[in-house]
Amino acid sequence: MRRYLRIVVLCLACGFCSLLYAFSQLAAAPEEGAGGGGGKPQAAAASWLAGGGRGGAGGVGSAGPAAHPGRSDRCKDFSLCYWNPYWMLPSDVCGMNCFWETAFRYSLKVQPIQRMHLAVVACGERLEETITMLKSAIIFSIRPLQFHIFAEDQLHDSFKGILDSWSFLQTFNYSLYPITFPSENALEWKKLFKPCASQRLFLPLILKEVDSLLYVDTDILFLRPVDDIWSLLKKFNSTQIAAMAPEHEEPRIGWYNRFARHPYYGKTGVNSGVMLMNMTRMRRKYFKNDMTTVRLRWGDMLMPLLKKYKLNITWGDQDLLNIIFFHNPESLFVFPCQWNYRPDHCIYGSNCQEAEEEGIFILHGNRGVYHDDKQPAFRAIYEALRNCSFKDDNIRSLLKPLELELQKTVHTYCGKIYKIFIKQLTKSIQDRYDRPPKER
Repeated sequence: MRRYLRIVVLCLACGFCSLLYAFSQLAAAPEEGAGGGGGKPQAAAASWLAGGGRGGAGGVGSAGPAAHPGRSDRCKDFSLCYWNPYWMLPSDVCGMNCFWETAFRYSLKVQPIQRMHLAVVACGERLEETITMLKSAIIFSIRPLQFHIFAEDQLHDSFKGILDSWSFLQTFNYSLYPITFPSENALEWKKLFKPCASQRLFLPLILKEVDSLLYVDTDILFLRPVDDIWSLLKKFNSTQIAAMAPEHEEPRIGWYNRFARHPYYGKTGVNSGVMLMNMTRMRRKYFKNDMTTVRLRWGDMLMPLLKKYKLNITWGDQDLLNIIFFHNPESLFVFPCQWNYRPDHCIYGSNCQEAEEEGIFILHGNRGVYHDDKQPAFRAIYEALRNCSFKDDNIRSLLKPLELELQKTVHTYCGKIYKIFIKQLTKSIQDRYDRPPKER
């Protein structure tokens, strides 16, 4: 019985080897023509050999035997690549098999640079603030930017004139949009908190082709590259759809935990002036809520939420976001206060430890502090960046006069710690403008 079993196994092995040989011969048979039948895949130029012996950009057959003197005549084309599951090349082709060529092609392929998407909503007297914010983003960022600017119609020409004058930079694109709300409730949304502020709630529904987005208020100043906060998207876990900073670090001066008449996230709520969003996830998610036992999508949830809480909310869209993430805490990534540094972090004494250690990354001049004398340290940073041009020398020379201005503010609590205002700014300028081009 064992003898018969051995014979059967031997026959199966011989049959398998025969099939293997037959397939390898089929794969090795020379192609009869570019459009020939037989089911053989068409040859393709090997991209990893670009410029390495090929006569031009012309594809298959552009460098044959005549182009390679001294090589064997069997070589029809050094730069041909065939898919062969047995890692064999046709007998008349010299080169690398597609199995290996694909690996090389993948490693050498230059991936297109993905733009970072930044959105802002500007109404009323916010043109100058917005332009200064955009300038700060451009000055320090490394990857190109795509600006999405939502503005009242009367501001469009001004934005266009200024941004078009910056086109020589070639580091950003921009799109201008009108302020738009759902038609049946447009007036109600527009008068919520400040004119146009609630526009941000509808960004996932308007910018349907945008996967991820950084939303900022007009009174934001970037003191380090946008690239760095954009990289936090990679730190989101599988359930997180957005990132914001806490409204307060110190509960004793917190607003939400002392006065709010609605649910809010965490111990002190979150501030929406800087909000990083994975909008693909936001559009797909079904949210828990206190209006119905059924989970609702983002667009279906906003109006019922407003109707329920409109008499209890003070800060408009920010309050609505706090309510949403109170019910869906697993969906929020919380970043430290240095990514959204506001006067509240220093007017009663310093209470943002991360900023003390590493400096301020993003400055948020809410309460109009860029335009009055209440917080001169904030105003000094704003005026320095507003008056700065895009010339490298001008940016390098920014720091010394700025530090002199900040030293004049030490009579205020924020001014006493003025060094945290320029700590990260100094590093950003050194990294971006003091290094030789090859090291940047």
